[in-house]
Amino acid sequence: MTPARRSGAEAPPALLVVLLLLLTTTASGGAARASSPRVPAVIVFGDSTVDTGNNNQIPTPLRADFPPYGRDMPGGARATGRFGNGRLPPDLISEALGLPPLVPAYLDPAYGIDDFARGVCFASAGTGIDDATAGVLSVIPLWKEVEYYEEYQRRLRERLGPRRAAAVVRGALHVVSIGTNDFLENYFLLATGRFAEFTVPEFEDFLVAGARAFLARIHRLGARRVTFAGLAAIGCLPLERTTNALRGGGCVEEYNEVARSFNAKARAMVRGLRAELPGLKLAFVSVYESFLNLITDPAKAGERGGGVLRHGQVRDGVHVQRRRGADVRRRRQVPLLGRVPPDGEGEPAHGQPHARGMLPGGRPVTMSDPPDT
Repeated sequence: MTPARRSGAEAPPALLVVLLLLLTTTASGGAARASSPRVPAVIVFGDSTVDTGNNNQIPTPLRADFPPYGRDMPGGARATGRFGNGRLPPDLISEALGLPPLVPAYLDPAYGIDDFARGVCFASAGTGIDDATAGVLSVIPLWKEVEYYEEYQRRLRERLGPRRAAAVVRGALHVVSIGTNDFLENYFLLATGRFAEFTVPEFEDFLVAGARAFLARIHRLGARRVTFAGLAAIGCLPLERTTNALRGGGCVEEYNEVARSFNAKARAMVRGLRAELPGLKLAFVSVYESFLNLITDPAKAGERGGGVLRHGQVRDGVHVQRRRGADVRRRRQVPLLGRVPPDGEGEPAHGQPHARGMLPGGRPVTMSDPPDT
C-alpha cells in the first residue's frame, strides 16, 4: 500500500524513479542512452501494491472501495479500489511516460480495449506467487492474471491487427509487484498448511521458482521489458507493527530477514533468466531500502509530524523487535485491519468455499488445478 500523507500532494515513490531509469538503460546495466524508445503501454501484474481496482469486481472481503481510501485522488477524494490514499506507482509511471495518469483495472466495466491498449492492470490485492495464497481471501490467482493477459492480447489483435498488437506488447513496460502476501497472509498466518510443508528457506525457493516460471511464460507471450519488484521490509508494515503491539509495536525483524533472503534469491534468479532469454530486458527493482527510508525519514516523502515507530532496538536504522520462533509461525489473533468495508459491504456470499472465488460472469477460480505456468 502507498503510505497516507497528511498533505494532498503526491510524492513519486523511489520505485518510480528506478523504473524510469530502467527505460534509459540496457537490462544488463549499461550506460544511459540519449533518449529512450517510446513506451506504448504499461502492463501490470501483482497484488495490492499495484491493484488499481480489480478486486472491486470479485466477491472478496479484501477491498478498497470505501473511505478513507482514495482521499488524495486528483480531482477529489474517491475510493477507486486502489489500496492507498491516492494513485499507485503504475499510475505515476504511466503519466511520467506520457500515457494516461491512471492505469485502468482490466475487470473495470468502465474501460474498454481502446483504454487497455495504453495501459492495463491485471493485479489483485491479496494474491501471491503461490496459488494457495489467493485462496485465503478468494482473490485472483497469478495464473488467472496470465489468462487475462492472453485474453487481452486476443482482444488487442482484433482491435489493432496482429502487427500493431504485437508491437504494443513488445514495447510495453511490464510491472510486476508480488510476494508479500505469500509470507504474511499464507505461510506465517498458518492459513494454507505451507508452514508444515516447507521450512522458510524452502518456501523462499518454492516462490522464486514460481516467479521464474511466471516471468518465462509472459516472455513467451511477448513481454520484453519487465521489472520485478523485490519485497519491502515486510516486518515494518502497519499490520505487522499493530499485531506486535504487546511487544512494543516495533518492526518484526524475523520477517525483515525473510524479505532480505528472498530478495537475494530473486535477484539471482533474475540475472540467470536474463542471461538465458536473449532480448528480454528484465530488471530486479529493490524497494527494501526505499521502504525503510520512508519510515526513518518520512519528511522526504512529504509526511509531516515525525516518524512512526517507537521503542525496541534499532536495525537498518529502524526500531525492531525480535519475536520468538513460535511467535513468528503462530496464527495472528487479530482481524485484518482496514480491509472489510463498513456494514459488511463486499463480503463473500455465505458459505463460499474457502479456496475458490467467482469471477464476473459466474466463472469459478479453482485453486486445486491451475493451468501450467
